[in-house]
Amino acid sequence: MQTSTQVIQSLPFQTRNMGNPVLVDVVNLAAYTPTETTELVSRTGVQKGNMRPDKVFISAVSAGCLLSFGCAVSLIALTAPWYQENAPGLIKIIGALVFPLGLVMVVLTGADLFTATTMYTLVAVLHRRLPVRKMLLHWFLCFWGNLAGSLFMVAIIFGYGGIFSASPYRDEVVTLATKKQMDPRIYQIFLRGIGCNWLVCLACFLSIQAKDLNSKVMGIWWPIFAFVSLGLDHVVANMFIIPLGIWLHTPGLTIGLYIWKGKFPGALSIS
Repeated sequence: MQTSTQVIQSLPFQTRNMGNPVLVDVVNLAAYTPTETTELVSRTGVQKGNMRPDKVFISAVSAGCLLSFGCAVSLIALTAPWYQENAPGLIKIIGALVFPLGLVMVVLTGADLFTATTMYTLVAVLHRRLPVRKMLLHWFLCFWGNLAGSLFMVAIIFGYGGIFSASPYRDEVVTLATKKQMDPRIYQIFLRGIGCNWLVCLACFLSIQAKDLNSKVMGIWWPIFAFVSLGLDHVVANMFIIPLGIWLHTPGLTIGLYIWKGKFPGALSIS
């Protein structure tokens, strides 16, 4: 595995020509340029796309579990009935501020999240470094691995653990599941998914662009904060929220409804 410095030294960019005042030695900067970052994204996609299928699936299960922790903490933060009635914008921002911890854990541990790995592997395919069939297999394994990890968290940790079984936490889950799955139309879920994944991919791009850990965390944090504040739909986050709502018997919410109205539009918005 190449280090960041070795990767940059091998890039075909004229970045060390100090005779040109416009060009800067990127090794001494705190971040890579967008062009260099795209190259790193491509190389990451090649590495992920060539992983063994069993490793991809296990990594995806881990990502589903880690993102579920962020979802759960955000749900706890949103459970504030007085603020939801009198200061809904404020409590929404508070919930959005804590949600990104899930993606931070995913990115820093190298786990495979479906909404992020689509960017990595697609760029690698566009650079003709990865076959399309490997990209599609990687997507398939990540999608179902993320779902498996999310369902594990719903059933084993939060379901039988009883964390959301009592009011007002149960009421918050039921309300949010209704807003995300029952109220919107299919095209609205699809469009929200596009906006969400735009920001998720941007967060992953910024994390690769940054050279130090603090900058990586901040690069992830703010785009994710934005999508949660705006109420956009993240297909993997919904793999935790909606099944948890089904587990808690949200009125009218069924597995079949979630599949055709939630999973399909969400997955298509990413593709």
